Amino acid sequence: MIVGVDEAGRGPLAGPVVAAAVLLCKPRPSGLDDSKKLTAARRAELEATIKRRCQWAVGIVEVDDIDRLNIFGATMLAMTLAVDALCAKLGCDPLEVLVDGNMTPAGRRPEWRWTARAIVGGDAVEPCISAASIIAKEHRDRMMCAAALQHRHYGWEKNKGYGTPDHLAALREHGPTPLHRKSFAPVSQLVLL
Repeated sequence: MIVGVDEAGRGPLAGPVVAAAVLLCKPRPSGLDDSKKLTAARRAELEATIKRRCQWAVGIVEVDDIDRLNIFGATMLAMTLAVDALCAKLGCDPLEVLVDGNMTPAGRRPEWRWTARAIVGGDAVEPCISAASIIAKEHRDRMMCAAALQHRHYGWEKNKGYGTPDHLAALREHGPTPLHRKSFAPVSQLVLL
């Protein structure tokens, strides 16, 4: 049992960081790739297939914890929460966890108890990480579209909280919301004004 883990939302100025953990089914869904390389329509198709046929879970770390821990710490926590939730669903631990990037939560989160291997660019080369990339991105994108309904000025339905010119202009005009990361420079600089 090999589980893939990836996150979405490290770079945005607003919203949570979301990690997903996926145990692929056999045969695995075809066409898996880094979520950023797929069209929105293809990502949605693959997400539905992964959710229907494979085992998966997400871990979400909200803005207050991102600001408290920093984004790296929050990402390690989200990954830990995702794997723990998947293990609870499975009723057992995986043999190994493959993590996209150059570091894993091993030794960085006291709750992490699994053998882990970091793979740089893993979301493009390891199908289980690709699947996790798709689940994490789609989940976070839906969260940001829902948040956009409450905070209409920022364009989150399009930019998903990233620091686009329109988002930055709205931030300067309307100020930060409770969903903005106060520890991120463009937001913290406005808070200080």
